[in-house]
Amino acid sequence: MDLIEAIYTRRAIREFTAEPVDDKVLRQLIDAAIQAPSAVNQQPWSFLVVQNKVLLAQISREAKAHMLRTSPVGLASHHFQELLSDSKFDIFYHAPVLIVISTVAQSPWAVEDCSLAAENLMLVARAFGLGTCWIGFAQTWLGTPEGKATLNLPASYVPVAPIIVGHPKAAPPPVPRKEPEIRWIVS
Repeated sequence: MDLIEAIYTRRAIREFTAEPVDDKVLRQLIDAAIQAPSAVNQQPWSFLVVQNKVLLAQISREAKAHMLRTSPVGLASHHFQELLSDSKFDIFYHAPVLIVISTVAQSPWAVEDCSLAAENLMLVARAFGLGTCWIGFAQTWLGTPEGKATLNLPASYVPVAPIIVGHPKAAPPPVPRKEPEIRWIVS
């Protein structure tokens, strides 16, 4: 699959088969991620690969409880509150792999750098026929002292991109895109 096809067909996947993802493939995804540009070439990222189903279920429970405790009532929609309150809802959608991209350096652009690495990872996963989804529900809890301790992350690390990876059950249809606002300044 070429790059343009990967960009136009990448979707957030929320249904996965039980098939595991080969460790060599995961390494290739991370190798593609580190090809991303970074400010002043600092490459301020670290990658944590979680394949333990019991740990993934624990993180899901803890992250849901944390969001319910800490989200302002007006900010969390009724739909999200219902999802997060459902004991059967797995924020990782039963994906076999979670890759957490964290910043390891204090830099004004570390979050952006890790986000660029995440996009590379997701596009290459798509090219390999894998599905991914950035799990925002996990982000806040992973950055807490309890979240970092659970993952054995150093206190100075900042989790930026929790991305699930797996073999998709189906390919979701394209999502219509809004016409972009484009403003040209020419001489």
